[in-house]
Amino acid sequence: FISTNFKLDLMQKSSVAVNRVFFKRLWRLMKILIPGVWSKEFVWLFLHSSALVARTFLSIIVADLDGRMVRSIVRTDLWQFILDLLKWLALAIPATFTNSAIRFCESKQALAFRTKLVERAYDLYFKNQTYYRYVGGDIVIANADQSLTDDIHDFTSTVAHLYSHLTKPILDIVLITNTLVSRAKERGANSKLPGLISFTTTLITINVLRAVSPKFGQLIAERAARKGYLRYIHSRIIQNAEEIAFYGGEKAELSLLRRCYRSLVEQTNMIYLQRLWYVMVEQFFMKYMWSSAGMIMIAIPILTAKGYAENCKLKLFMDAFTSSRNLLTTSADALERVISSYKEITELAGYTERVWNMFDVFEEVSRGNYERSADCTVMEINDTEETTRDIVVQNVPIITPNGDVVVKSLYLQVQPALFNFIVICSRLSHVITRNKGKTLFLYLPNKITLHLHYKNISKIKRPTYTQFLQCNGMHLLITGPNGCGKSSLFRILSGLWPVYSGLLKKPPPSSMFYIPQRPYMAIGTLRGQVIYPDTHEDMLAKGVTDEDLRRILETVHLFHVVTREGGWGVEADRKDVLSGGEKQRMGMARLFYHKPMYALLDECTSAVSIDVEGKIFQAAKDAGIILMSISHRPSL
Repeated sequence: FISTNFKLDLMQKSSVAVNRVFFKRLWRLMKILIPGVWSKEFVWLFLHSSALVARTFLSIIVADLDGRMVRSIVRTDLWQFILDLLKWLALAIPATFTNSAIRFCESKQALAFRTKLVERAYDLYFKNQTYYRYVGGDIVIANADQSLTDDIHDFTSTVAHLYSHLTKPILDIVLITNTLVSRAKERGANSKLPGLISFTTTLITINVLRAVSPKFGQLIAERAARKGYLRYIHSRIIQNAEEIAFYGGEKAELSLLRRCYRSLVEQTNMIYLQRLWYVMVEQFFMKYMWSSAGMIMIAIPILTAKGYAENCKLKLFMDAFTSSRNLLTTSADALERVISSYKEITELAGYTERVWNMFDVFEEVSRGNYERSADCTVMEINDTEETTRDIVVQNVPIITPNGDVVVKSLYLQVQPALFNFIVICSRLSHVITRNKGKTLFLYLPNKITLHLHYKNISKIKRPTYTQFLQCNGMHLLITGPNGCGKSSLFRILSGLWPVYSGLLKKPPPSSMFYIPQRPYMAIGTLRGQVIYPDTHEDMLAKGVTDEDLRRILETVHLFHVVTREGGWGVEADRKDVLSGGEKQRMGMARLFYHKPMYALLDECTSAVSIDVEGKIFQAAKDAGIILMSISHRPSL
């Protein structure tokens, strides 16, 4: 993993620009958005394109009708004017429908793109526990919720919007220019000089705007990062509201919240200020310079035309002028949208940077590639071997996602036989026996203590070497000071943390069930709480009934919750409904439902009364579950 003091620094240091890297990343993302010509996304793209093409041809027809109506007015031909007006109104129906269809197709295309990208992101997010590894360490980008929601929405909406604002204007320019040139040639007018003026004006405008354009992509990306961090602060306050209220930490949290909001406001104001001067220059060229150039371009063909008879020259001039002006106005508007889209393209570069980083990190983490904070070098992960029953840990370091080494080298071996239980620990510092020789304390160099309660010991070698303990009906209790690696060992065994070196052999995940100190309460029915992460269909497939669940809840002294909550099928968010002890007993109920070989218990009964705790542990032992428990309770 990569560690930073403030994760926004990575965004500030990254270079966001419209360059080769941007187009390469955009192309790879587009292959996700449009997987093939038979996909739903391509169908919407085709419908969107068809609507844009139809609107361009309708614009040319409308401009031609405008010229005819002006000619009818100049000729004082009332019936021709009424006929042209009726045609114009009739044409308004398909024109307005096409305009609405363009917006509809753009929205549907953006939604289809977003759905495709979200599905891909969700697959990666939940692949190989990426959601845990991503949140658990300091990853390249912060706030996955921001990237999975707002960033994907902004990216897909901008892509669909830019497609409309680039495809139709470019098509307008090509077709309208061809129409104007054809009409100029028909009348024998000069058709080259207006084109040269248009090209020169456009070239000057593009170069000037590119020179004065701020780095909108980097500004937008940084604003998105600060917006995501502000959302993260809000979510922290919601998640820890009770603790903050107990401490009276309103002042500290309010200060942090205001500081983050001011940071977002400063960045937003900077964007607005940069846009102020950029839009001023943009409007000067596109509104005034182009209007002047447009008048010259219209005047030259009309003034140099030779295909008009003297007696109808004025009327045809008016027709040609009106039609050409409308066409040129449409063309100028199209060119303006193409050039002004450069600003949106730079903003798209910012969104592309964030979405690309998200996918890049998700893919790297799901493949098991990490980077340490100390030297930012890639750490390769060793494969884990699956066994039927044994747990073997040989020379395995415990390293946090941040790259901190908790234990340099750990040795542990657990071999449950049919009637025996063997624990092998290497490099013990010393061994102490208590309780008249029935309790053995194994002290490891990293201050982890293994408590073994047994009836008979068959063999003990010198404590400075490997210890072989073969005991009947034995379970394992792990104690030690905070930070010595007790919970970290369980994370290694559960597969949450990777193994960077050494050898790890363990049973498949289905044979090991981990219960933390604060069990997760899912949203759903009370039945779903007990069988989590199974679904109701999974429960029925296993042949488990509600009567079986009733016996499980009676075992953990929790059946009263069924009556209190209104039955098994009532859906609710029970995070704030169940007490701390009830949540922990619900976690133990899941243990009896899944019936694993090993139970990794991380202080999972610290809020349960001692008498109930003893009954639950005895029931687990009677069920044949091997208990490996972390606890600070002497009674346990």
